[in-house]
Amino acid sequence: MKEIEPRSTCPVSYTLDFFGDKWSLLIMRDMMLNNKSTYGEFLNSDEKIATNILADRLNMLEAYGFVTKKVAADKKSKFVYHLTEKGIELVPVVLEIALWGAKYHPSGMDRELSDALETDKAGTILRIQNLLRNKFLSFETI
Repeated sequence: MKEIEPRSTCPVSYTLDFFGDKWSLLIMRDMMLNNKSTYGEFLNSDEKIATNILADRLNMLEAYGFVTKKVAADKKSKFVYHLTEKGIELVPVVLEIALWGAKYHPSGMDRELSDALETDKAGTILRIQNLLRNKFLSFETI
C-alpha cells in the first residue's frame, strides 16, 4: 500500500495532505452515508464533480488504502468501490465535520441522522462503521 508522504511531523498537516481538497471528503461521505459505490453514483452527487477529478480522487483513495475496488458482478466494465478499515475509521471525523456544518447550515443534514447522533453519538457511529464493515466483508468474498 502506498503511504502518504508527509510534509512535516504535524498530524494536522499529514491529514490535510490527504483531505486537503473537498472532493476526497465528499466521495468518502457518499460512501459512508449515501451508500454510493460506483463511479456513476459518485458522478451524480449534488456537488457535480468533474469526471477527471473523480477518477483522480478514486485512484488516490485506492492508492492510499482508504478504498478498494473490484469489477462489478453485473458488468465487467464497471467498478465497485468500498471503504477499507482505514477508510471506515474516518466515520467519526466525517460525522463531526457534518455536525459542524449542520450547526451553521442546518437544512443540509439528514434529520434522522442528526437526531441519532444527538441521542447516541457513539452508538450511531459504531452502527455506521459496522454496516460498512459488513458491506466490505461481503464485497471481499465476491
